[in-house]
Amino acid sequence: MSAWTRKDLLGIQELSAEEITTILDAAAAFKQVGAREIKKVPSLRGKTLVNFFVEPSTRTRTSFELAAFRLSADVVNISATTSSLTKGETLKDTAKNLEALHADIIVLRHSSAGAAKFLAERLDASIINAGDGAHEHPTQALLDTFTIREKKGRIAGLHVAIIGDILFSRVARSNIHALLKLGARVTLVGPSTLVPRVFEQMGVQVTHRIDEILADVDVVNLLRIQHERQRKEYFPSLGEYTSLFGLTKERAARLKPDALIMHPGPINRGVEIDSEIADSARSVILDQVTNGLAVRMAVLYLCAGAQPAHV
Repeated sequence: MSAWTRKDLLGIQELSAEEITTILDAAAAFKQVGAREIKKVPSLRGKTLVNFFVEPSTRTRTSFELAAFRLSADVVNISATTSSLTKGETLKDTAKNLEALHADIIVLRHSSAGAAKFLAERLDASIINAGDGAHEHPTQALLDTFTIREKKGRIAGLHVAIIGDILFSRVARSNIHALLKLGARVTLVGPSTLVPRVFEQMGVQVTHRIDEILADVDVVNLLRIQHERQRKEYFPSLGEYTSLFGLTKERAARLKPDALIMHPGPINRGVEIDSEIADSARSVILDQVTNGLAVRMAVLYLCAGAQPAHV
């Protein structure tokens, strides 16, 4: 296993395939820790992690918090509503104050693309990007690729369809980078307003007809509609979206028997996916949540300066 030399995780785009694999391999080791009776390890004892979420989150914040606890770190949670940002303090000044309190790792979710990079260039603390605007969400892509690799034994050569709101999705962008670097073929599916052809410049295929690709894909990753990032309606109604792009029982029947069904959550049941399909044996949605904990343990461990060989 190769060494990890970065203090920050800002996005998947700047990582090499080897660095991505290093994180996935470390996550596999930490998943074994989760199966033990005593689930804590002392790897980050004495370190302080600050969960700084300027945008609301439940899954990601809780996952990072639990990951830090499992590594024996101290954790402080700060949201935008409870921080001095509401009083006009700048992001840089807030972060500098946190560093003055000897925060070792800052996990940042922010509505502005590039916010994590902005802090990483100005602070000695490790910065982990937990989602910056519609730019990237690296740990989600890592847990998604970890789940695929765990279930399929590989990433290279697989055909992955990402369906839904690609235009506003940081999850989609990070997944595209990770999957392509690891040798998968990626097809984006959705209405032309949310999946413009410009994405083909990233090296993916684009189609606006879901039924054309169902029989050929190994993995279906469904995204919810990002209403909170849209300034206008990009399709006539949720009902029409479901009829054209929803994974209904009829459409799921056309998938390969061993095709994986994924969703980063939260799920809009009955919109992007039929409720029965979300709970079916082919769905790995809850596996993604479980694997997210192991992946975030690995990211915190590596960015805090530990080496992969010592997991």
